[in-house]
Amino acid sequence: MAPIFSLFLSFVMLSWSIAQGQGPPSPGYSPSTSVRTLKFDQVFRNLWGPQHQRADQDSITIWLDKTSGSGFKSIQPYQSGYFGAAMKLQPGYTAGVITSFYLSNNEDHPGNHDEIDIEFLGTTPDELYTLQTNVYIKGSGDGNLIGREMKFHLWFDPTQDFHNYAALWTPSEIIFFVDDVPIRRYTRKSEATFPTRPMWVYGSIWDASTWATDNGRYKANYNYQPFVGKYTNLKISGCIAGGPASCRPPSVSPSDTGSLSQQQLEAMNWVQRNYLVYDYCQDPKRDHGQIPEC
Repeated sequence: MAPIFSLFLSFVMLSWSIAQGQGPPSPGYSPSTSVRTLKFDQVFRNLWGPQHQRADQDSITIWLDKTSGSGFKSIQPYQSGYFGAAMKLQPGYTAGVITSFYLSNNEDHPGNHDEIDIEFLGTTPDELYTLQTNVYIKGSGDGNLIGREMKFHLWFDPTQDFHNYAALWTPSEIIFFVDDVPIRRYTRKSEATFPTRPMWVYGSIWDASTWATDNGRYKANYNYQPFVGKYTNLKISGCIAGGPASCRPPSVSPSDTGSLSQQQLEAMNWVQRNYLVYDYCQDPKRDHGQIPEC
């Protein structure tokens, strides 16, 4: 009984710490309010695991069990834009499970693709979920990939309610948002370190036991199946690949220049001071010759 009690106590203390946690200062602007919500079938279709997918007009639920996961994909590719969804995650034991919302062109450029990732790394009940943001430039994920991961814990429990997660991709920068608070800004410093090719928008839930939780120490345990990911408040405002050259992605700040305001930057800096748990640029094990933007 002692190990079970210890696990329960850890979970209680974790829940208490989240409840007591202070949220970030207001960014002063809510870009999601300027982008209209879309119906699922306006912009997405099933990609795989249709039997593990349930969509209605305003939302989609996908799940993973020992037979399959599931994923969906945008109908069109985009060259830039604002891409967001409200997500609610599975509570309890979710180690090894990835629940994601991301952009990629891996089907168009296998072994040489780009990605902009919002990924939740599954966890054990005594640990917080980790939100991983990542940017790939012409890599496959098979060892030749140069990942640019920044990982965060959150100032709320993402299993208790829906929260908005989004990425803005422009020709000059990528900005990740949680509930309209910018948490990461990745700027274009050279052609070699920034994705420029068109990408599709995806959502998926799948088994990544080999690496997702504590570098693969904890695996997916199908005694806890099904693992469920819920998505709603789907928002895309972007420039379709091959569309008018005059198209511009939306601004996510009150400034006419589109750059983050001082208040937004202060909110982002607060999140990174308090909730950033991994920064690839600060990892001494990384070959910094491969990540010159750092």
